[in-house]
Amino acid sequence: MLYLLYARLAEHHHYVPVLNLLKYLTFRSGMSLATAQIVVVSMGSRFIRWMQTKQGKGQPIRSDGIQRHIIEKAGTPTMGGLMILAGLLVGTLIWADLTNVYVWVAILVTACFGVLGFLDDYSKVTKQSTDGLSGFARLAIEFLVAFVAVFAMVRMTMPGPPAAGFTHWLYALITLDHASAQSTSLAFPVFKSLLFNLGWFYLIFAGVVIVGAANAVNFTDGLDGLAIVPVMIAAAAFAVIAYLVGNFVFAEYLKVHFVPGVGELAVFTSAIIGAGLGFLWYNAPPAKIFMGDTGSLALGGALGTVAVACKHEIVLAIVGGLFVAEALSVIIQVLYFKRTGRRVFLMAPIHHHFEKLGWAESTVVVRFWIVAIVLALIGLATLKLR
Repeated sequence: MLYLLYARLAEHHHYVPVLNLLKYLTFRSGMSLATAQIVVVSMGSRFIRWMQTKQGKGQPIRSDGIQRHIIEKAGTPTMGGLMILAGLLVGTLIWADLTNVYVWVAILVTACFGVLGFLDDYSKVTKQSTDGLSGFARLAIEFLVAFVAVFAMVRMTMPGPPAAGFTHWLYALITLDHASAQSTSLAFPVFKSLLFNLGWFYLIFAGVVIVGAANAVNFTDGLDGLAIVPVMIAAAAFAVIAYLVGNFVFAEYLKVHFVPGVGELAVFTSAIIGAGLGFLWYNAPPAKIFMGDTGSLALGGALGTVAVACKHEIVLAIVGGLFVAEALSVIIQVLYFKRTGRRVFLMAPIHHHFEKLGWAESTVVVRFWIVAIVLALIGLATLKLR
């Protein structure tokens, strides 16, 4: 919003010199981070008290889970993701270039997944059950939102209506005839020129990336501070990636695929970091509030969308390797149990497995943070290993 104001004033040559700072992406990213953090910290205490009043018993705890959680975490309110979303949206809307379609796609995916997560949390709290919305219905809505988002991003890389007219352009849209190879292609890290054009299948692939990221973060959210810090670490990594990929000079130097306009997502990812820092103030052990599906689905969807926009979907699997491991542990546990009646892990997701082994909650959380940092550094290293 402020960037649009600056652009309008600059057109008429009537502007305060200090406003020139607004043209720098790095400045706006830093201010987005600070703004998001201030918003979340400011609303935190009052929001938590209000949620305690409204929810009563708070988030229901799994009866078949870690027994001490039933005692220690009982009565803790959920839906803290609303705080995160408030900070994220305010930080982004104030400091981002709102003419950038990538920004709006990321915002809309995050908001839609947040609403879906809120409905899931609301169902759990009102029923006082760990069973929320129908799993099938939730996945169907997630994929619908993801496909629309991916379609919009693919369309962005296509040229506008050619001289032949609207009919020719519509045909190009349907057939992806005029799309650049990059728009529907999968880029591979390390290999600087390797692109695999998936055609229309790319919509399915990218949709799976967004939905998979959302649910992987959702599985990770089970201990105080466990999910939010790896999300911030991944967001920081993709803030760097978005900035570099969206800058032709840096993209050319690093031999990565240049995506015009995607650099503006650095403002969005910085807002994720700021909102996460603000939330961690209240979510640090012992947590005063949980983010719930409201936050985990929204943040996971946001990371997936940014990765697709930057054409770094595979790198997301590296940077977010912790989330991948959490999701795989659940999938493996369920499939193996249905097939044999036995369990691979003492309990899934895998962070509970380590708790069952006797690790203290704080030990699990901090060690998982360390893993997330190492994976993020490996992911960033792929930018140069070409």
